[in-house]
Amino acid sequence: MNQIKPTVSIIIATYNWPEALKICLNSVFKQTILPNEILIADDGSTDATKKLIEEMSLLSPCPITHVWHEDIGFRLTVIRNKAIVSATGDYILQIDGDVVLDCHFVEDHLRFEKEACFSTGSRIMMDQALSRELLNDDSISLNWLSKGIRNRQNAIRSRLLANYFRFRYKKDSPHYIKGCNMAFWKKDLIAVNGYNEDMIGWGYEDNEIAARLISSGIRKQYLKFCGIVYHIHHKQSSHDRKTINTSIFQNAVDRKTTYCKNGLDKYLK
Repeated sequence: MNQIKPTVSIIIATYNWPEALKICLNSVFKQTILPNEILIADDGSTDATKKLIEEMSLLSPCPITHVWHEDIGFRLTVIRNKAIVSATGDYILQIDGDVVLDCHFVEDHLRFEKEACFSTGSRIMMDQALSRELLNDDSISLNWLSKGIRNRQNAIRSRLLANYFRFRYKKDSPHYIKGCNMAFWKKDLIAVNGYNEDMIGWGYEDNEIAARLISSGIRKQYLKFCGIVYHIHHKQSSHDRKTINTSIFQNAVDRKTTYCKNGLDKYLK
């Protein structure tokens, strides 16, 4: 089934890791329900990533758009905003280019989509040995029995359990999310002006947009046991902006902010 309602855009954030991006894209191509389009939100990668995207576009069952800007530092919020504006889908699935999707990922997110809601899901962490093996041989299949994964229970897929936990899991932590596994209505992202571009560097940009969505009356649901992604091991990014970004996030929570001034509106035509 190639045509779905609502129309779906997958946005994949990446930076200079084409080997991982290739594995990620192949997992998108194998979905039981395909997205209408894929957008690569590229935070300034070199030509190696551009070449990989061109090659993968020839194999892709759906259109791929490469959204790129110059590398002048970690600007994930900026490139995500640009990709959101470029997306044509009603519903946006947001992942990172270092994750591998379970083949039911799109199907699961669509099954649980709901007006006035956004979704976040779990991720399964791969250890260094399994990640290295996968990067050398991307035909390896991943499941909850795979050797070399942590938080193994997150890899168990159950619609019954997912439905039970969707508004119960971490109910007391409303801003707890995983930015590499989220879903939003595009209209809701535009209404809060997308990601806050005052937040550069690593950390809390996803929590901050979640805070504004929640303050706007958009309810969070958690896809536990569905919408599964596996995270390829890598070194952590610098956390030198953590204190500043935490402060911006906490300010949005305390003030019940619904709109950021420095957001995606500048890219709208």
